[in-house]
Amino acid sequence: MAGLLTSIQAYAQVGVGTSTPNSILDVNGKTTLRKELRVGGTSSQVGNAGLNGQVLVSQGQNLPPVWKSLNVSFIEEGQYKLVNSYLSSDQAGITNLSSSNAADGIYKNNIGDDITDLTKGRWVKISGLKNVFTVKDSRNKLTYQFQTGAEMKAPTATEPQNINFACGVFRNNKLVAVRPDKISSTDSSGKGGFQDYIFTLNYTEQNVPAGEQTVEVACRKISSSNSGSQFTIGKNISNSNNISNAFTLESMMKIDIIEYVSYN
Repeated sequence: MAGLLTSIQAYAQVGVGTSTPNSILDVNGKTTLRKELRVGGTSSQVGNAGLNGQVLVSQGQNLPPVWKSLNVSFIEEGQYKLVNSYLSSDQAGITNLSSSNAADGIYKNNIGDDITDLTKGRWVKISGLKNVFTVKDSRNKLTYQFQTGAEMKAPTATEPQNINFACGVFRNNKLVAVRPDKISSTDSSGKGGFQDYIFTLNYTEQNVPAGEQTVEVACRKISSSNSGSQFTIGKNISNSNNISNAFTLESMMKIDIIEYVSYN
């Protein structure tokens, strides 16, 4: 009788919600735990209940699961999460804004301006910063971070010079962000007539329609105090000077896609 009882205790299977259990404990239905869940115990030692915030991770067949700490935060429904980032750079820049190309004289732009509409300015694209991607959820935030170097060379180094210009972000050829700026010098004779400047544009666009998006960066020359001034964006004017090079004036564009979290 003792041997029979031992056999029953060793091989008995308990089914909850099922008459044909497939393991020692087979629960067919919802489970409610009122206290901690302990894993990895033995006949002489209780299992590990884990620490606050840890998750249970499987180790595979015939091995007990273990508690693990995650290095990422949990994101609840209704929050936003970063789903993708795009980083591009360009050293070719824009070199056709110098003395032989007149400024367009247009000081104002509006969101939605078409890049091909010359009445809105003569925009020139920075070709290496083009990004094509797909937005999956129309509840989103697109963050643009653009930085480039601008360089001017005055015809007369000792005389004051300035050039007004603007750079903008275009999505599907429509303007979504723009910033006008100015590069100027009073006496650049110590640098051979050259003057460098760093331009930065940061902007967040919200609720971009779902679907494929093409994002590009373009700049234009608005005005110049001297029509003979040389001017470049994202590239040095001359490789023979000791002031700058294509690397120091390189253009950079970073796009972060942040979308709404939904588990429906």
